[in-house]
Amino acid sequence: MLQRIEDIDAALVDRLQYSAFKYFLKYSNPKNGLVADTSIGGVPASIAAVGFALSSYTVGVERCWITRKEAAERTVNTLRFFAEARQGEERHATGHRGFFYHFLHMDTGNRAWNSELSTIDTALLVAGILTSAQYFDCQDETETEIRELATLIYQRVDWRWALNKGDTISMGWKPSSGFLRWRYHGFDEAIILYALALASPSHPIPQSCYDAFTSSYSWMIHGEQPYLYAGPLFIHLFSHAWIDFRGIQDKPMAERNWDYFRNTQVVINVQRDYAERNPGQFVGYNRNIWGFSACDGPPPTRRMRGGRQPKVLGYAARGAPLGPDDGTIAPWAALACLPYDRQAALDGTKALLTSYPNLLLEGGFPGGFNPTVKTKRPEGWVDDRTVGIDQGLLVMTIENARSDFIWRLMRQSPTIRLGLERAGFAGGWLEGIEPEELVRKVG
Repeated sequence: MLQRIEDIDAALVDRLQYSAFKYFLKYSNPKNGLVADTSIGGVPASIAAVGFALSSYTVGVERCWITRKEAAERTVNTLRFFAEARQGEERHATGHRGFFYHFLHMDTGNRAWNSELSTIDTALLVAGILTSAQYFDCQDETETEIRELATLIYQRVDWRWALNKGDTISMGWKPSSGFLRWRYHGFDEAIILYALALASPSHPIPQSCYDAFTSSYSWMIHGEQPYLYAGPLFIHLFSHAWIDFRGIQDKPMAERNWDYFRNTQVVINVQRDYAERNPGQFVGYNRNIWGFSACDGPPPTRRMRGGRQPKVLGYAARGAPLGPDDGTIAPWAALACLPYDRQAALDGTKALLTSYPNLLLEGGFPGGFNPTVKTKRPEGWVDDRTVGIDQGLLVMTIENARSDFIWRLMRQSPTIRLGLERAGFAGGWLEGIEPEELVRKVG
């Protein structure tokens, strides 16, 4: 019976991972590689979604969902676009100083909306590009060009310029108003950003910038365990999709004999405990139905179950245990935690699909849902779109749980290794010691 249950779990995981992967086949422009931010028609591309797509293509090859030739062609078309796209200060360019605008028009690749030149989204794009360069290692013309273009795009990014005379990296820049006033300072999704900036062969930032980034870390206690706090779950997952944090430590982690992998494990328990306590008394929360992260939420409404009238937040970076919280759950969250807590991820995913069997959109998880909002369906308000970065995160983290594939690939990346070492990371695989088998593979 145990083997049968494990087979069922593996089949479920495989189905959901494949559904997530198909997003990039359906919602991308094969001519330039741009990937739509969401599944809603007419939306622009997200450069972060492109980074997740590039990494996901390598998984697709390994899972036989796409041929290596097709994946390489998609990848080289994408890299050609970013290598050749217009860089300049004019407001409709694709990028400037090696960075790219957060959102681009799917057809032309020009800047969309009034989006910022985004440092973190450029970093996520570059992480995907470097994943491609690491994976496509054959000597044929296409795969050689992938590696050459990856080098060009990465070396062109002027990370020092993005410091804007400060000690931490600015969140972005706009041609009409200059640098944004916010910086990546304190624990967030930017470890991958700093690693890439530190390792740059052309425009590296000093190591002191990473020290400044970590200097305002905030720690909390869960039970008797101190952990590094950030409320939204995605912060504990994004850099981790590429970087294997098992057993490696930077200075803040070494001082506490801790690491970012175990920290994410504690955060999962924090989120589950919060949902079980349900201090806001929202509908549907329990220990197996949870997930508080940045996601879309319901528009303003007075139709709430139980006579409640909480303020709904629309798009917001929800978090636990300090909020904000309006009853909205990110339904992809539990499954994205598969490499860190297999049982919690499987229990959460199965509970979600059992309680809300009509939740999925095109076989994949929507951006968010809120069962406290009163509708004709038990799911309450459900986002009418799937989101590219959510789908890419699922493809990558599920594969890390199943085979260590992305982690193993990027442990071999000279850029990732150098960036981590310059940030002060040591131990574990950085010193030739393979990560412990902390993750039980799920098939």
